[in-house]
Amino acid sequence: MSEFERSLVNTLNTAFREANKRAVAHRIKQSRFTSQVVDVLVDSLDPEYYLAIECKSISLEKGAKALYFSQHFTVDGRGVHQLIHMREYIGLSGRRGILAVELRKGQGKRREVHLIPWCTVIRRFDSGAVGFSVEEIESYPSIDSGILNALRQVSEMESEECGQDGY
Repeated sequence: MSEFERSLVNTLNTAFREANKRAVAHRIKQSRFTSQVVDVLVDSLDPEYYLAIECKSISLEKGAKALYFSQHFTVDGRGVHQLIHMREYIGLSGRRGILAVELRKGQGKRREVHLIPWCTVIRRFDSGAVGFSVEEIESYPSIDSGILNALRQVSEMESEECGQDGY
């Protein structure tokens, strides 16, 4: 498990506990011989917190200008893109999907995490776009304002952009 994923799970669980929300975030152990559809799952009876979160991290210090669908996501041995697997899982599970992007800015500088609604990600992918620029990523809610607040903002964006069914 990456430090980013571990930190996100801890941040979510702390926020849920402090806000008395009945929700729990967890990471499914990854193995060489089993596929992992998403990085973090949140279980809750509250649909706002019933989530599937994919985590991606890019280093601005090393010159990253964007999060690319071809470079930062995988394609399995049958040629199926990771986002296609995620779309199927999210559709079948009923979870709300979120792409969490960590922007690493270098040693001694604060990392930023932005949350992008799933419907925005999949629509962009389906359109043939190459990904999201750093500037676009920074325009999405940051967990710096509190992760529950960022989740609420993502939910509102999802409703406005994609409708109630999220697509």
